[in-house]
Parts: sequence; C-alpha cells; structure tokens
Amino acid sequence: MTLEEMDSVLLKHKDMYMGQLFNFLKIKSISTDTGAIRQCAGVLKDDMEALGIRTRMMETDGNPVVYGELMNENNRFTLLIYGHYDVQAVEPLELWESDPFEPEIRNGRIYARGAGDNKGQLMAQLLGIKTYQKLYGELPINIKFVFEGEEELGSVHLPEFVDKNKALLEADLVYTADGSSHNSGNPLILLGVRGILNFEMTIKTADFDNHSGNTGNIVPNPVWKTIELLNTMRDENGNVLVEGFYDNIREPSQTDMRLLSSLPYDQKDIKEKIGFTDLNMDGETYYRKLTMEPTFNIAGMESGYTGDNAKTIIPSTATVSIDMRLVADQDPADIFRKIEAHVEEFDPDIKVTYRGAMHPSRTPSDLEIVQVVTDAVGEAYKKIPLVQPSMPGSLPDYVWTDYLGTPSIIMPYANFDQHNHSPNENLKVENFFGGIKCTCNLVKALGEYSKDS
Repeated sequence: MTLEEMDSVLLKHKDMYMGQLFNFLKIKSISTDTGAIRQCAGVLKDDMEALGIRTRMMETDGNPVVYGELMNENNRFTLLIYGHYDVQAVEPLELWESDPFEPEIRNGRIYARGAGDNKGQLMAQLLGIKTYQKLYGELPINIKFVFEGEEELGSVHLPEFVDKNKALLEADLVYTADGSSHNSGNPLILLGVRGILNFEMTIKTADFDNHSGNTGNIVPNPVWKTIELLNTMRDENGNVLVEGFYDNIREPSQTDMRLLSSLPYDQKDIKEKIGFTDLNMDGETYYRKLTMEPTFNIAGMESGYTGDNAKTIIPSTATVSIDMRLVADQDPADIFRKIEAHVEEFDPDIKVTYRGAMHPSRTPSDLEIVQVVTDAVGEAYKKIPLVQPSMPGSLPDYVWTDYLGTPSIIMPYANFDQHNHSPNENLKVENFFGGIKCTCNLVKALGEYSKDS
C-alpha cells in the first residue's frame, strides 16, 4: 500500500467523505443540549457500525460515551482513539458569516461549529480507518474508540468512566486528533497537555448597592477589595505568590528543552495570527511559557454597572473568575486548597467556589512508540513533524497516562487559525483529508511495528 493509493481512494470518495462530515456537523450537539447530544451520539454510533466497528452507547451520569472496537485475536497491538462529539455554544451569533450548523465551504475552508473542534478531526480518524479498509481489508492492529460528549464541559464524567472500565480500555497507545496544528503549518506531535483549575472568588461588602455619594468613603467597594486580593496572588512579572504554588512542578528535561528549541518561531506571523502586535520574546521563552509554565488568568469580572446610562453606585458584590493552566505534577486539588488558604488569610469572608479541573499529563519523549508515530506522521505529510512535549491547552489526557498507565500522543489535524470556540470556526479542506490520510498511514505503520517487535 502506497501513499499514492491512499490519495486515489481519497479523491474517488471525496464527495462521500465530505457529505458524511457535513451530516455530522449539522447536529447542534452543544454540550448542554441533551436532546441534540443524544441525536449526535446516535448518528456517530451508526457511522461507526457502518465501518464494522462493534459499537455501544455507554451511559455516564452526564452525556453518553460512544464506545467501539475492532478486535482480532491475531493482532498484538491495540490503539485507543479518543475524541469528543460535543461542541461549544455559538454566541455571539451575529459575528458568524454563515449559519454555524449549516456547514459551507469558502476559500478552501469548511465553516461550522465543531468543524475543527472536534467533529472534523474525529471524523477524519474514522474515515482514515475506512480508507485503510478499502485499500487493504482487515486491520493489522486492534482499535478501540472512546468518543465522549462532555469535553467542552471539562470532561466531568470521563475520569469515572475510565476508572470503571480499565480492563475494557486496555491499550498500548492512546491517539487523539484534537487542537490546532503549528502556526508554520508543519505537522505537530504533542506528548502532553497542561492541566486546568477553574474557580471563582466572590466578595460581598453590603446587602445591596449604595449611592456612591451618600455612602462614599463609608461603604467599601468590593471591586477595590478584589483588586487588592489579586495583587497578593500575582506580581507584575506574572509570578504566582500563593504559598506552595510552584511545589512539585516537574522541570523540563534536557530532551524537552531540545525539542522546544527546535520548534520554528516566526514572531511576525504569530503576532498577526493571535492579534497581539506587542509580542516581544524569543522563541525559547515563547514555547517554554506556553508549555512548561503554569498560568494565572483572570477570565472575567462581574460587578456594578457599565451600561450607557449614568448610575453612580457602590456595588455590593464583585465576582472574579480565574482559570489556571497547570503543568506536569501539579495537582489541581492541592493548588485549590492552597488558594483557599491564601484567601482565608486575606479575608475569611470571601467566598471561593471550585468550578472544575483537569490534571496535566506528559508522555516521555524517549519512548520507542513516539518515534514510530513520528515517522508515520512524517511519511503521510512528507514533512518532518515537530514534536512538542506539551500543548498549551488542556485535554483529559491524564485519564490515559495516570489511570491506564498508557502512553498518549496528540496529533492535531486542524489548522492553526481554526477559530475554535469563536465565531467562524473552520477547518481547511486539505487539513481534513490530510488527517484521513495520516490516520490511515498510522494504522499501517503500527501494524508493521507490531509485527517487527
């Protein structure tokens, strides 16, 4: 089987493959819409069964997991493919140039909610399996599939699902197509993720809003108190001041730093693509900050009045929403306890509310299977892949590396500027078919590896 034969199959079935993707994208499977979620899970189950995948919908305390497997007792290697069929909400709707659930192609891009995150990449994996079957017939490896419907909610019930089904999910490698490719356009292999901790802090100073003149200098303003609190938690250089926050962080290895230093860095291009013209740092600093260092981000603040009319008040409450990206060996529960202790010392009346978390994860870069996947990806794209020890964002990767003890590799198929979570989310057509080809070639390579080893 050659790459040219794969290209021939893709060309022959291009319209059918696009039709299957469009049918999937039309379903409004926003994580919180139970009806649409179940409809989408049902369509996905049907698509998988059409490929001969033994599929079942497995219930959780939230949205169902669509599980499937292609097993052959003669195969010695098992690959587990992970993805998610839920999508983000579409607001603000007025900023979309077309209906987010009526996919259309403009200038070589598929525009729809979920095109890149994650329906397009999920479908590319399934169609990669289909392409292999058309070319070669029976698969040379076993494949298991876990497609969840709550990733956009923080994969709330996935850890429990994996923990309860360890034997069912046993595999030699977990492979995920999610996230954005490198801004250079080169294929990108990710060996881990940053974790995340979400929480809110609410400060109340009075029972109701007050007149800013009549009670000015008398009733304290909760916004000022919020600012004072935040200034005790992070300094002007971005260093987190919460005691113990940096304990237990796994320092990047020499191999990690070598991989980071080998990543291409085009500052001008990145400035344009992220819309931040003041970016001014070297490549090593850029990648280290993105992947190996934790963050303390203010996602939003709510207090008082900011409308068009005059309303001079001292607000009674202020709420600040925080998300922290955590790196390998930081425990979100431990960090949250330290946050609570810090706030308690500042003012015990401030309410701290936990909103969710994911653990960080990292697969060692010196594993043999990492090189096997790297070679397969490079062959499919005819480019040497970039290998990054961690992605900047968060996925529930730890359930594979921690719960199952299985190496996990993430290979984004979507373009860097996919605008996931934003209006006009898109997936380049060439990226979609590139992902199909990559999946097909990976199956071939893992089959050869399992025979050789």
